[in-house]
Amino acid sequence: MQLFYSPKLTANTKQFTFDKIESKHIVRVLRKTAGDKIFITNGLGQLFTSEILVADDKKCSVKIVNLETQKKERNYYLHIAIAPTKLNDRFEWFLEKATEIGIDEITPIICEHSERKAIKTDRMEKIILSAAKQSLKFHFPKLNEPVTFNAFMQSNFSGQLFIAHCEETSKKSLKSELKPALKTTILIGPEGDFSSKEIQQSLANNFIPVSLGNSRLRTETAGLVAVHSVAFVNE
Repeated sequence: MQLFYSPKLTANTKQFTFDKIESKHIVRVLRKTAGDKIFITNGLGQLFTSEILVADDKKCSVKIVNLETQKKERNYYLHIAIAPTKLNDRFEWFLEKATEIGIDEITPIICEHSERKAIKTDRMEKIILSAAKQSLKFHFPKLNEPVTFNAFMQSNFSGQLFIAHCEETSKKSLKSELKPALKTTILIGPEGDFSSKEIQQSLANNFIPVSLGNSRLRTETAGLVAVHSVAFVNE
């Protein structure tokens, strides 16, 4: 299945016209013609089967012939709050792979030791979109705007709460602490780790300190290990 995406689609949509970029891909690259089927999702769990009306490489238009609501493939909700990496490509790699494995929400957090204080969310959204389409996801993850660690700590938390840090203090294995079928929030720090103050602040907000293994991991690797650990526990 070749999956396309548009947030504009609703249950009431009867016809739809792709933008110039997608139209060119459909008509010139995929060589689709009038009458061919095109599958589209709005990222909210709905799959639209459409039929091409006009195979124009600038304005490819389709009519919706069927709508299915796809059940979420996972029985848990995963929120990763992670510090952006110094190099953008490493953070993009995390977003791509986390989307493929399965994640619901991502919040970039700016910490005391963060080397990168801002990210281009528009580009990051495109990375997530591409990965979600490639891996045939019908429920797309939500990418929040970057916030400071202090601001994030003002959130109303629920479910399982964990912070993965490198300080030589008492910690338990993330895999041993995880319980399936629950909402889970995991904090992943920057290259320089969370500060002692941030760790104490998280503990005051009921976050459990955990280890992701014996190796010292890069930020993006730690984030992906956390995502996979949650997926593994929920298999």
